[in-house]
Amino acid sequence: MAVPKRKVSAARRDRRRTAKERLDVPGMVKCPKCGEFVLSHRVCKNCGTYDGKEVIKVEDEAKK
Repeated sequence: MAVPKRKVSAARRDRRRTAKERLDVPGMVKCPKCGEFVLSHRVCKNCGTYDGKEVIKVEDEAKK
């Protein structure tokens, strides 16, 4: 019967285990202002708001 020759280090073991966890979809929420799906705790790229406040100015594509 095959037996490991050396102990698998914790770092190597944990690296192997995290590969399965990275397959999950990140948490997406709807922007309260425009309704676009955004990653949580990020500025909305569509309207430029975060936590109900305008953080960045976003130009409309019609103006370009």
